[in-house]
Amino acid sequence: MPAPLADRFGRPLRDLRISVMDRCNFRCPYCMPESTYHEHFRFLEARERLSFDEIERVARVAASFGVTKLRLTGGEPLLRPQLPELIARLAAIPGIEDVALTTNGVLLERHAAALKQAGLHRITVSLDSLDPAIFARMSGGRAQLTPVLESIASAQALGFAGGVKLNTVVQRGVNDEGVLDLLDYFRNTGVVVRFIEYMDVGNRNGWEREDVVTSRDLLTRIVTRWPLEPLSPHYRGEVAKRYRYRDGAGEIGFISSVSEPFCGDCSRARLSSEGQIYTCLFATKGTDLRRILREEDDAALQKALAQVWRDRTDRYSEERAERRADKARGKIEMHYIGG
Repeated sequence: MPAPLADRFGRPLRDLRISVMDRCNFRCPYCMPESTYHEHFRFLEARERLSFDEIERVARVAASFGVTKLRLTGGEPLLRPQLPELIARLAAIPGIEDVALTTNGVLLERHAAALKQAGLHRITVSLDSLDPAIFARMSGGRAQLTPVLESIASAQALGFAGGVKLNTVVQRGVNDEGVLDLLDYFRNTGVVVRFIEYMDVGNRNGWEREDVVTSRDLLTRIVTRWPLEPLSPHYRGEVAKRYRYRDGAGEIGFISSVSEPFCGDCSRARLSSEGQIYTCLFATKGTDLRRILREEDDAALQKALAQVWRDRTDRYSEERAERRADKARGKIEMHYIGG
């Protein structure tokens, strides 16, 4: 069996995020703005995306190197037909302890039971606001809020082993004033809300540093209403700093890539739906595994994945200021590799 992998900074490979679909039924301005991803935009054809067999091969090789966690992303992963079949195959791989899914929630209610039966461990729903108008704005006018809330409630009722979490990207002057309302709605439900600092992912969201509401600022607002106490990390490299309400109403988290970079413990690789492997959310290029998957054996796949990770030096969030000065270095778009 191959030895566990470590990159040039000694960071192990533990998490693989797998994009199963480059399409999405939302047009969030910070990810897939309608102006770019319009009705004539060319997305991948089915033959260009990795098959379930190919995804499983990559996951098995990754598990042999020490990966224990898989997360299915998009685009919107629930647009991929027969997704529970893939989840069942991934959950059965020796060494895989956790299979998770990130979704915008619109299609979740109709699929949640099948996903759980297939072996999905936990679900994360992206939800940026409880205000219907702001929700519509931040989803590009492609969905209504009520079905998403109903999907979250349905998933929570099913009792996924790892629970249901929400990811909320907070932008100053857009949805930051609704933070307390969002928390109030999900207190005492068991759903964990996690606030994500607005990041300069991809090349089209017009990111400016002043649009960021830092986790520290949010924490200050929240504790004036509900006292919190910090929780210890579950594991090395956990991206969210976790807190619980002192009154026992649940847990919340903060993902602070801008103000408090966590590159030093990053253990995540990302596989795009067409088979490119990326070693950072802010990567400028990937390595083609699809050609190897379609032309060579698992030994070649092992060699390629090992080389990619051992050569890894990514720490974009720690170098953001100097890297953003290089305008020529276009980053991969988030809808290709998930969040």
